[in-house]
Formats: sequence, structure tokens, C-alpha cells
Amino acid sequence: MNTLVKTTNSYLTQALTILPGLITAFIVAVISKGIAIWLPTLGAATIAILLGIVLGNTCLKHPILDKGTKIAEGKLLEFSVVLLGATVTFQTIAHIGIKGGIFVVLQMGLTILATYILGKKLLFSDNMSLLMAGGNAVCGSSAIASIAPSIHAKEEEKGQIITLVNLLGTILMLLLPLIASILYGTDLLAKSALIGGILQSVGQVVASASMINGEVVEFAMLFKIMRIMLLVVVVYLFGKFKERKAPIATAAETTAVAKKKAGLPWYVVGFVLFCIINSLIQLPAQLSQTAHFFSGWFEITALAAIGLRLDFQKFFKEGKRFLIYGLSVGVIQVLLAIGLIRLFIA
Repeated sequence: MNTLVKTTNSYLTQALTILPGLITAFIVAVISKGIAIWLPTLGAATIAILLGIVLGNTCLKHPILDKGTKIAEGKLLEFSVVLLGATVTFQTIAHIGIKGGIFVVLQMGLTILATYILGKKLLFSDNMSLLMAGGNAVCGSSAIASIAPSIHAKEEEKGQIITLVNLLGTILMLLLPLIASILYGTDLLAKSALIGGILQSVGQVVASASMINGEVVEFAMLFKIMRIMLLVVVVYLFGKFKERKAPIATAAETTAVAKKKAGLPWYVVGFVLFCIINSLIQLPAQLSQTAHFFSGWFEITALAAIGLRLDFQKFFKEGKRFLIYGLSVGVIQVLLAIGLIRLFIA
């Protein structure tokens, strides 16, 4: 009986330490959703992390929130990645054609290579360079959440890069419709490729494409889906790359690392399984919509938590270098996309 009471008390104590931060992150997410109604061009995800940063560095800077925001930041993003798989099918990808697929693969590959090299030139760590490369090339926060464990990235590294990727995505989200309209006029596929091939998050793709028309939204999402489908490949390759670079001194350490990296993170596997099931039997629309709904809420709440946990002062200690990195990656992505669209699409 005493053991049961002690166990119950232990769980209650843990819950009480987690709930303040978890509830706070959710409240910030709800507020962000409300603000997004009036500022749809920014989107709830971007607003959530920005609002989280402001509040987390002012009135909500308190240790009592740490455990809950850590749970929200880690676990909710993982569940968001899994549920995202239920909204994607292999059949959908076929609509953009072989040339569209080649464009996506080259755009992603060259973005990763250029971003990593630039990061090293600017003296960023391997982890931060890889997270920046994956976040921009694939699907923003979800990609960073998936890549981070496979390369053993620290929470601070993950938080800083997620912030930078989201800020860059916001700038590009507003600029790309203008660039697409100037360069491609009535070429629907080219405009869609520019937006869907560059922007980091699904929300940013939808918001940016909506500034042109509904058809661009539909086709831009096809390019974006192709990038999301390649997430598992990027996670695997980044993990292998980091493993080869890591010095392993002894046979015992080699065995330990092998055991630790025996497979992909569970949520990446879950994403692929959901995607395969949805492709083979096509899950009911209501189920996919429900998965998308919860995936979106998990991601926004996690982003709010990341913002609440990010120490703004530490971020600004290297602010100039971060700004140069982010803007340079954005320019590289746009120039690469324009060149590749001319070769394969326009």
C-alpha cells in the first residue's frame, strides 16, 4: 500500500512539474492561432515561436516552466512528424512529373551542400550547419526535430536553428510571390516550383502560394510533399555522415555507438509507415484531416515551447553571424531554384 501511495505521489509530483510549462506553451499556441487570423501571411507557427521568444525572455522567464516546455518541445514535435505521414501519399507526387522530381532532388541536394559549406566557412559547428541545411532543404522545424537526434545535436543548437529557419522562411514567404510573378508571369508550374521548392514549412507554402491563387497552392504543395517524402533519406544520410566524422577510439565505444544508432528515430519510421499505408489504401479523408489537425497543433505548441526556452541574450551574442548565415542561405536557395526551374520546368 505504501509503495502504491509513493508511486502515485511520484507521478503527481512529476505531473505538477510538467503541467505549468506544457499549459503555458499551449496557451501561447492558442494565442498565436488567434493572431494568425488577423496576420495570415505570418502564420501561426512563426507567430508562436516569435511570441514564445518575447514572453520567454520577459514575463515568462521562470525555471518552473522548464520541464513542461522541454516535454512540449521534444515529444510534441515527434508526434507531429508521425501524424504528418497520414496526410501524404506516393501517388500525389506523380502529378509533378519526372522533371519536377529531378528539380526537387537537385534543389534539396545543392541547398544542403551549399548551406553546410557556408556554415563551416562562418565557423558554425557541424551540428548547426547540418540542422540549417536539413531545415531549409526539407521541411523546417519537423526536419530539424528529426535530424537532431541522429546527429546528437544539443537543445540549444536545435532551438537557435529552428528560430533562424522560421525567420528566414517568413521573409521568403512574403518575397517569393512577388519574385514568382515577375519572373514567370502565367507559368503556373514554375511559380509553384519556386514556392514549393524553397519554403520551409507547409504553412508558409500555403500562405505564400495563396497570395497568387488557389491553383498555385495546389501545385506548390505537390513540390513540398516531395521534399517531405525525402525526409527519411536526409535523416539517414546525415546520421551516417556524422557517424563517420565522429572519432571512435575503442571497440567498446564502437559497439555502444552501433547499438545507439541501430535504427532511425521512431517518429521518422512512423512517418514512413503512415505514408505507405495512406498510399496503398488511401486513408479516409476525415482521418487524414484529423491527423493534419493534431499534427499542426502539436507543431505550433512545440514551437511556442522552443521560443519560451530560447535565451534571447545568447542568441544575440552571435546575432550578426546568424543573420549573415540566414540571409545568405535564402539568396542561395532562390538562385538555385531559378536556375533549376529554367533547366527542368519553365
